[in-house]
Amino acid sequence: MSQLAIEAKGLSKQFGQQIAVNQLDLSIPKGCIYGFLGPNGCGKSTSIRLLTGLLEATSGEVRILGEPLKGNEESLKRRLGYMTQKFSLYDTLSVKENLQFVASIYGFTGQRARQRIDELLSLYDLTAQSKQYAGSMSGGQKQRLALACATLHSPELLFLDEPTSAVDPENRREFWERLFDLSAAGTSILVSTHYMDEAERCHALAILEKGHKRADGSPQDLMAQLPASVIELSGNALREVKQRLIQHSSVLSAAQVGAYLRVLVKDNQPAPIDFIQRLCPDHQVALTRPNLEDVFVVSTGGRHVG
Repeated sequence: MSQLAIEAKGLSKQFGQQIAVNQLDLSIPKGCIYGFLGPNGCGKSTSIRLLTGLLEATSGEVRILGEPLKGNEESLKRRLGYMTQKFSLYDTLSVKENLQFVASIYGFTGQRARQRIDELLSLYDLTAQSKQYAGSMSGGQKQRLALACATLHSPELLFLDEPTSAVDPENRREFWERLFDLSAAGTSILVSTHYMDEAERCHALAILEKGHKRADGSPQDLMAQLPASVIELSGNALREVKQRLIQHSSVLSAAQVGAYLRVLVKDNQPAPIDFIQRLCPDHQVALTRPNLEDVFVVSTGGRHVG
């Protein structure tokens, strides 16, 4: 029995001359919360549609829950849940009516449907809104309803396409608590995001850019393996200092964070603190720990490391 929820080899999708997904390889264990991190247009949504069978790949192979996706799309649908990027339920139906509609799609009837719907209304704090039209709900409430609908049939594998893009930080944090509850109960989850704090919550993630996978691993491993030193620089005229630093080929990037400049220096530059101090003798410099944003910058936006 396969221990992988998702396995992809050489997965590609081309629209005319544009390659949206380019030779994507994935091995995602069951029970894992796996993230796709990347800017808009990097291939996150297209990859999810390929993995759910909603789009046909130009080339490559996919196995979902141990089965080849090709030829098994219909049978696998009942084992999958999918929450789209934009709220896709019915605004003119109430919360309960939306759940009843989804229940009917999955063959839930009678007492079984009523029991599952009541369970989800309670679990996602929607009981008080059960008669409210979905279109009049707040972003956080819509998000909870969409997740309730996506998990009504207790899927083994859940796909979430930027599910928190329209909600506030408190609701985002609460949403992730729900995801960890689902993961603890055995649900495998693939979630796409452009929020660094969400990406750090994943057990593992891929950084995507222009259809390519630029990095893959746990957030901790990706930060530990960053091929650069991270220097914090403080002092006067930081905007001018930044412009001066990024002229050097050994500097991958420099970005202001509050009263500091966060500077990424290539690993092949010996004594990076001394290097920055020589360039900026009137400023204070210190080595600091990398974060996931540094990994993202090096993977997608920094100059080539080497």
